[in-house]
Amino acid sequence: MTSLLTQPRLHQQGISTPLGDDPAATVRHLLAVQAQDYYGSLWAVGLRTSGAREADVERAIAERRIVRTWPMRGTLHLVAPEDARWMLALMASRAIARDHARQEREFGLDARATGRCAEVVTRLLEGGRQMTRGALYEALAKRKIDTEGQRGLHILGRLAHEGLICQGPREGKQPTFVLLDEWIPETAALDRDEALAELARRYFAGHGPATVQDLAWWSGLTMRDAQAAVDAAKPALAHRDHEGVRHWFAASAPEPAPAAQAVHLLPPFDEYLVGYKDRGAALDAAHSRQVIGINGLFNPSLVVDGRVAALWKRTLGRQGATLALTALRPLRKADRPALDRAARRYGEFIGLPVALEAG
Repeated sequence: MTSLLTQPRLHQQGISTPLGDDPAATVRHLLAVQAQDYYGSLWAVGLRTSGAREADVERAIAERRIVRTWPMRGTLHLVAPEDARWMLALMASRAIARDHARQEREFGLDARATGRCAEVVTRLLEGGRQMTRGALYEALAKRKIDTEGQRGLHILGRLAHEGLICQGPREGKQPTFVLLDEWIPETAALDRDEALAELARRYFAGHGPATVQDLAWWSGLTMRDAQAAVDAAKPALAHRDHEGVRHWFAASAPEPAPAAQAVHLLPPFDEYLVGYKDRGAALDAAHSRQVIGINGLFNPSLVVDGRVAALWKRTLGRQGATLALTALRPLRKADRPALDRAARRYGEFIGLPVALEAG
């Protein structure tokens, strides 16, 4: 039964039962929250944090209690400041190695060019300065560093993966970039074995029950490294077999209590789906292409009893927000009160009244 996976995951991820009232603690529990969709990532944290409002999550980012950076899979995530450096060291190197040849071949970003970019960006940002992407591109161009086309994105991405820069507070609707070492406090380094063990402990505590394959997908590491991580963390882990496959979780994880609300509005790229290689427990194969686009976009989804039942799209207006639902299977009338509660909770989070439109 898929509920053997979905119910513990909903609980461990803080979806069925909030993790607490601190957005930073929520991010720390999950280890990382995918965040290339900015407002979606805010709701991913708010959904799991009791009473949180959108401004509370943004405040935690501005106060440096949550950091936006690229620790794994070449993708922007929210992480706790004390986790940023060891995650970058362990996993971002995989993205650097993957992209190195292409960056040198197509954009001329060899070691010398990358070093020059690092020197210039350091001088531009040192002393606590914060600059948007556009401002950085303009400043780099004035110093004869080409940022046209995709080259600028690859420059900043490479420097972020190397741990030189991360994202700072927003300037209007635009993120700024800052020097990582100025933005967050210095932290003790973990050696590779320690980092692998920490990765497995924290991933399975926030996402379990899950498999070694899920960990390898989520982290971007090889299966060999993922297995080494599990082996190193085994004293803190427990397991059960589901359909002949071993699933790991934190040994200290309590059994989830019955949840009163079985309907949840998930943002795009939510960890409940993106956190696993095998999403069959939550997502019917027949609906996979509608939920996960051909370009890898994870659409906002409505989960009923642990499984994706609909998609939703938000439209903002003068009177509030409208959530248009596109059902993937018939929604039960009995679920309507829980759906209304989920919509009200989302409205409380964004500070606007919310109306539902069923499609």
